[in-house]
Order: sequence, then C-alpha cells, then structure tokens
Amino acid sequence: MKPLRLLVLGSLRRRGRAHGYQIRADLESWGAHEWSTATSGSVYHALKSMAGQGLLEATSDADPPAAGGPPRIEYELTQHGEQDYLSLLRRALADREPRLDVLCAAVGLIEDLPRAQALQILHTRAGAMHDWRTSITAHLPADTELDTWGPVGEVISLWLATADTGAQWTRRLIHRLEEGDFSMAGEPGSPSRHPAQPAQQQPPRASANPSL
Repeated sequence: MKPLRLLVLGSLRRRGRAHGYQIRADLESWGAHEWSTATSGSVYHALKSMAGQGLLEATSDADPPAAGGPPRIEYELTQHGEQDYLSLLRRALADREPRLDVLCAAVGLIEDLPRAQALQILHTRAGAMHDWRTSITAHLPADTELDTWGPVGEVISLWLATADTGAQWTRRLIHRLEEGDFSMAGEPGSPSRHPAQPAQQQPPRASANPSL
C-alpha cells in the first residue's frame, strides 16, 4: 500500500470536491511532503490515475483561473473511491507491520472512522502484535541469552523491540480513544464530510512471519 493514495483520497473525501492544488496544499499542511512521496507531480499523477480507475470523478472547473489558461480539473470521490479509501484506512491501522509512512497517513486520517470501529481495528492490531511476539519467542530455547548469539541475536532483539514498541504505542492510542480524545466520524467537530461506511469484513491479519 502506498501512503499517497490514502492521503489523496482522504484529503479529497474531507473537501468533497477539489482540484489538485488544493489537495497538494492539504498534504503540505499535514507535513506529508516530509515523510511521504507527496510531491506536486505525484499528487496530480495520483489524481489522474485514480480517476482512470473509477475511484474519482473529474469535471472541469466552471470558472476559469483568473490568470488565464485552461479550466482546472476538479475531482470528487465516486462510491467505489469511498469504499476503497475506507478499506485502505482500516487495513493500514490493523496491520501490525505496515510501512511507517503508511501508518502515519492512516493515523492522521483516523478521525474519518467511527470511534467504535477504530477501537475494534486497533484492538485487532494489538492482538496481532502480541501474536507476533509470541511466535518469535516460541522458537527460542529456554534461558536464551541473545547477547551470545552475535548478529542473529541482534536481529531477534530488533524484532522483539519492534513488537513491544508497536504494542505499547497501539495501547496508548486505544486508551486515548477510550478517553474520548479526537473528533471521530459522526461526532461534533469531526473533519469527515461523509459518514463512514460499515466494514464488510474484518481487516486481514498480518502474516506471522516477521519481516524487516
């Protein structure tokens, strides 16, 4: 999964209808150009590509730019685009080991989900982190001293530290949601312009095989 797709769909969904410059401005205001591939060219390419896939509907701006030139193209999500966006968002939050830029995009857009749904997904993620750690330690001999295993021991230590840190961060986010932090979909102050659709199925659990 690429973060740019999630970011562009999320920005456009919140605006309802927008042209490429507005989407790029949104992503820059989120700082996404610092940790993702959200450059000017990539945003416009993503919009055209997703319009070709039926995720977006493109229309010419009725009012031409004041500086002249051709009318700007405005985009809005189709029903297929709405479903694709929410599916991507759920998957990115549930995955115990997504790319960091994908996870950043998903967390930044988490308010587009209802609170109960976001909590369910994060509990799934926390469970996957626990299962991953268990699968690592299950294959270690009793009284293992990883410091004596050389570089292999350091690799295993990295897996364990990643699992522990990921689980701790996920539990912290769960706690914040349970305490009422953020303005989730359907709540006053929510940035989402559209009600989130219910998930059709549980997000897929990540593979038990650790990868770096």
